[in-house]
Amino acid sequence: MNNSAGNTVRLLWAGLRALLVLTIVCGVIYPLAVTGVAQGILPGKANGSEIKSGGKVVGSELIGQRYDLPLKKGEETAAPDLKWFQPRPSNGLGSNSVNTQYKLILSGATNRSGDNKDLIDWVTAAKAAVVKDNSVPGHPVSPSAVPADAVTSSGSGLDPEISPEYAQLQVRRVAERNHLGVDQVEKLVEQHTDGRTLGFVGEPRVNVLQLNIALKELVNGG
Repeated sequence: MNNSAGNTVRLLWAGLRALLVLTIVCGVIYPLAVTGVAQGILPGKANGSEIKSGGKVVGSELIGQRYDLPLKKGEETAAPDLKWFQPRPSNGLGSNSVNTQYKLILSGATNRSGDNKDLIDWVTAAKAAVVKDNSVPGHPVSPSAVPADAVTSSGSGLDPEISPEYAQLQVRRVAERNHLGVDQVEKLVEQHTDGRTLGFVGEPRVNVLQLNIALKELVNGG
């Protein structure tokens, strides 16, 4: 009986020691080490790939943003502010209905098949809007020139980037709305176009937030 009790105590003490050691190693030392290495080697990425403008954090290069006009009375969806480059649609985003104490946007895809009527209607309406919004006097936009990313959302609905083709499609409208030369805006797009990673991974892309920050600086004479 005494041996049994002694064995139990020893097992409990061994388990407690293992718990304490693993807590210190995995819960304190390892996180501090990983954080220290990340801050030392890749501080920007470790801090969320923040983008700053005017000395303030205005977003992340990993998360897309909307550029809309203030919501008017009676409107369910705000109209896009056409003086800015516009991102991809975000039809997959949901709203927070669980804990309404916080105003959250939930990431997600539409999960509609290619022949789904809702998806077809969304794409058709989005293409018509892109054609209308980006046609300027003397330079109408052809529906066949509208790239896929202009009318479809990404898997997360939060894609921060658009294709160079979609950015180029918006150049004349942005130039006209901001009283800039087309060549000035085209140069901005060129400067903010990133090529394929390592030369072969992915597709060329344009970060919309970074492009719009550069546009704001150009408009303000910066």
